[in-house]
Amino acid sequence: MKIVFKKGALKRSLRQFRWAFGAAAVAMLGYCGFALADSWMFQNRENRLLEQLLHDRQAANGAAANRGVISTASLTSPHRPLPAMTHGLIGRIDIARLGVSVIVIEGTGGKTLRRAVGHIPGTALPGQPGNVAISGHRDTFFRPLRNIRRDDIITLTTLLGEFRYRVVSTKIVSPNNVTVLDPSKTEVLTLVTCYPFYYVGSAPDRFIVRAERVI
Repeated sequence: MKIVFKKGALKRSLRQFRWAFGAAAVAMLGYCGFALADSWMFQNRENRLLEQLLHDRQAANGAAANRGVISTASLTSPHRPLPAMTHGLIGRIDIARLGVSVIVIEGTGGKTLRRAVGHIPGTALPGQPGNVAISGHRDTFFRPLRNIRRDDIITLTTLLGEFRYRVVSTKIVSPNNVTVLDPSKTEVLTLVTCYPFYYVGSAPDRFIVRAERVI
């Protein structure tokens, strides 16, 4: 059986396909631009908020200490809960050698990880005994983790102060291996991101960074 296409109809169809693909490309570029701009604005806004809260808390603690109402030691007690912060803000994670400086928000939802890195619910908070677990995307904030090394220093800044951790190991695990989130008797930090870093699509594994608190 021979199928005959009218030349005019074929041209119109090709034109429509080109317009459709072009519109889809513009829409994708527009979304990427929006996501990047939204992430940048969120990071700047939350950084300003964190710095303001740190300044206010330092001033309040200084005034209280001068009156003998509170001691600075009690502020960093491992049993003291992290103060409630606006919009789930936990603090900021910095890895100086890699140029990483990113806000940490409670939770690991899609919107959270698009704008920041997320503290995994159910794991310890900075300054508490246990395993502080933080997740981030391999193609944005946690991409530099591909170059992390043993003994690199990771700093978590919260309202309770700065907590420094030294990297002790990295490993690759399956997504089903949740033992990396198990509680610890000591203060440890676990960073989680997808792996391989340059994989196209949904990456099959997880890259794990384990660090121990530096006292």
